[in-house]
Amino acid sequence: MTEEVTIKEKRFNKLIAVISVAIPLVVALLFGFKIPNAKPLSFLPPIYATINGLTAILLIAAVVAIKNGRERTHQRLMTTNIVLSALFLVMYVAYHMTSETTVYGGEGPMKYIYYFILMTHIVLSISVIPLVLITYSKVYLDDFESHRHWAKYTFPIWLYVAITGVLVYIMISPYYQY
Repeated sequence: MTEEVTIKEKRFNKLIAVISVAIPLVVALLFGFKIPNAKPLSFLPPIYATINGLTAILLIAAVVAIKNGRERTHQRLMTTNIVLSALFLVMYVAYHMTSETTVYGGEGPMKYIYYFILMTHIVLSISVIPLVLITYSKVYLDDFESHRHWAKYTFPIWLYVAITGVLVYIMISPYYQY
């Protein structure tokens, strides 16, 4: 590894650390802030659930593309997934800044299943941020071996987060106040 690459990697790592801490903190702060007199953006949850579903599909398509040697397609799909994830985050925060929190109204075992899915979704959605950024940075640094190594961990976690995002929406949607 050249000195120039090492310097670039150190810069990336610092930026990744800052972003990985800043995003959850900013989301937590904004989640607790309600815009006064704002009309609830109740149309957003099905849109951002759809974005999660599309992300899951495109993640799988990206893996199929790279396994078939279609590197450019893989790159475009993964970049699209990062854009979709950012778009999801903006919509998610906008919804929660204009709407009251929806409480799951189910009973019995389904309630525990819902909260298990929700909690693992939240924890892994936070942990996937640095994983995605590290994996993506390895390509930029032309370190494809490290990229493949990190992708083995990033892909299943990101896929889980995308799929459980849809499941959480499906399970809580009957309880939304429109």
